Amino acid sequence: MPFFYLYPTMKKLLTAACILFVTLSGNAQTPDSKELYETGKTFMKQGDFPNAVMVLNRAMQADPQNIAIAKDLALSYYFQKNNSKALETIKPLLERDDTDDQCFQIAGSIYKELNMLKDCEKVYKKGIKKFPASGPLYNELGELMSVQKNYDAIKQWEKGIEHDPSYSRNYYNAAKFYFLTIDKVWSIIYGEIFINMEPTGNKTPEVKQMLLESYKKLFSDADLEQNNKDKNLFVKAFLQSMNKQSSLASSGLNPETLSMIRTRFILDWSNGNHTKFPYQLFNYQRQLLQEGMFDAYNQWVFGPAQDLNAFQNWTTAHNTEYSAFSNFQKGRVFKMREGQYYH
Repeated sequence: MPFFYLYPTMKKLLTAACILFVTLSGNAQTPDSKELYETGKTFMKQGDFPNAVMVLNRAMQADPQNIAIAKDLALSYYFQKNNSKALETIKPLLERDDTDDQCFQIAGSIYKELNMLKDCEKVYKKGIKKFPASGPLYNELGELMSVQKNYDAIKQWEKGIEHDPSYSRNYYNAAKFYFLTIDKVWSIIYGEIFINMEPTGNKTPEVKQMLLESYKKLFSDADLEQNNKDKNLFVKAFLQSMNKQSSLASSGLNPETLSMIRTRFILDWSNGNHTKFPYQLFNYQRQLLQEGMFDAYNQWVFGPAQDLNAFQNWTTAHNTEYSAFSNFQKGRVFKMREGQYYH
């Protein structure tokens, strides 16, 4: 076949190949927003916020409407102590239809860092109005009020517990609040819920110590109901059932006596209050009791706070029992259920 018949075809193939090469080369040199975002998040995890800011800014250029990128960019500025840029980045997100409660959390943290506390309070309240079931926002507002010595903070933590029962930090703050009052019930209940939600958390040892002291405070009176003026039916039922076990506290409280007291409490609670006041914490205790792990659980709760050496000796002497409980605990996530709010 003559040469000139092939030339146009070869020219088209060569042109197509060049176009494909340029396209592929351009893609290789310009990462898309998803790739940039993943790189930026990696820098954030490494604590390299200058590089995170640099990469996330490029990701924002590639995808300016991506709210996830904008949130992490604001956070990177915040951790870099560049709060003016952090605020500039997060504020527009608060007015968007696709905003979430985390945007308001981030904005509040920035305002706190800038000591703009009135603006901080406004942004939390605005967030709660938009997201009335956000446990984190109730918690943040409560913590802000607590720093300002406004003891209505407890109302925010209680709302957080009521509307978002699976969020742990409201239980922590509420338990600490009640521990410093004359209350003898809610510091116990909320404290135990918290340690089950965060069994390996850094605040758990503190709350375990508080739980032990709360039980000592509870049984400081021979008659637990004598001075109770609380009209709350749940609290009355709790104290009535605990009062039946009061004689067991006569020789003092330790993990062993508390295990006996709490075993009898659960058995008594199951006779009627179990259906009247269904409560996931007590359901969990009853499950542990039925499966023969309640003694090990009580050692885990109270042992380290009472006497760490004695606790370690107990786990060594009861290795099979304690290992069974530990494995059981690691294999589940404790959550409170909606609608089980009695305060």
